[in-house]
Amino acid sequence: MIPPAPLPSHPLHAAPGIKCLLVDDVPENLIALEALLEQRGGVEILKAQSGPEALELLLEHSDVALALLDVQMPDMNGFELAELMRGSERTRHIPLIFMTAGSREQNWQFRGYESGAVDFLYKPVDPHMLHSKAQVFFELHRRKQALALALQQRTEALRVNEMFMAVLGHDLRTPLMSISAAATMLKRQPDTDKVAAMADRLLSSSQRMGGMIEDLLDVTRIRQAGGLALKPAPADMQALVQRILEEIQTSFPERQINPMLLGDLQGVWDGERICQVMTNLVGNAVHHGTPTEPVQVLLDGRCADVVVLEVANGGTIDPDLLPQLFDPFRGREPSAGRQQGLGLGLFIAHQIVLAHGGDIDVRSQAGVTRFRVTLPRVAPGAAATQAA
Repeated sequence: MIPPAPLPSHPLHAAPGIKCLLVDDVPENLIALEALLEQRGGVEILKAQSGPEALELLLEHSDVALALLDVQMPDMNGFELAELMRGSERTRHIPLIFMTAGSREQNWQFRGYESGAVDFLYKPVDPHMLHSKAQVFFELHRRKQALALALQQRTEALRVNEMFMAVLGHDLRTPLMSISAAATMLKRQPDTDKVAAMADRLLSSSQRMGGMIEDLLDVTRIRQAGGLALKPAPADMQALVQRILEEIQTSFPERQINPMLLGDLQGVWDGERICQVMTNLVGNAVHHGTPTEPVQVLLDGRCADVVVLEVANGGTIDPDLLPQLFDPFRGREPSAGRQQGLGLGLFIAHQIVLAHGGDIDVRSQAGVTRFRVTLPRVAPGAAATQAA
């Protein structure tokens, strides 16, 4: 089994590390605090020697778990910095602990708590107490990150499940209705000349339904097994691409497809899965490219370690769609008259390329859309499979 691949083409972000902001105008104090808080590791320390410098750091870094603020600083004291932080939606949630070497006046403590502080410590600060307090906030922040990540994953899973139901209710219904209508006509049609045409219609619709079901099964395998299983074997990329181009050209004789094959195109891949990638990319170019411009297919094997496949067609893709192009369904609503499939082809192609240890990207500009696939000559795990 190939190593797990996440469902979306752009992986859900893992919880970031813990960040702690230290603000003190005395460099020695910052060094001591940093050494204390980094004892257990896993904490990114952000250091500032003034209020303005701290605000700049907060603009660069999000998701800060704790801020330790010195009260007595020139230009902007700790209370003023806290008020500015509380006034921003981005930073108002950050827990604040004030530290001061000044007198133990209750007015200072009241002002500190009014500024949003969770604690008020006097220097010299007991290192064990500060360490214990900081660890509490770090642990709370870790749990918050874990909950946020779990919610993100569940939301994504719910979105995909809803899209599954939408496409099952719409896209599969169209060829099923076509099959039903053709079968009804066959029962009533004595004209043998029309029987062959209806049989072709039945066959075409059933094949389209079969392709949709295979796409859904592939997505299910990716979701449940964490990736696609490959069967790598020695393969000739030239033979694969020629086979696919002949099939597509037969279906679309009016479209011009220009192949260019360069270099050594031998490697160890899952041939049928690579054919899926080619079928999807070239098929998309034929369906969505400018009809009057040829589809360009380049297969470049001049590099010793990789083989490159490029498919280019006339026309451009909406820039807003590009970042989600390899996502399953891409959040689309089913559209009337849509015949090509479930919108899963690019997602599955992306997962196949990743399973082979390669990468795929797309550029769409100056009236041309170009997909580029880079594959290592030997798929991961191929040596072990051949040895077995």
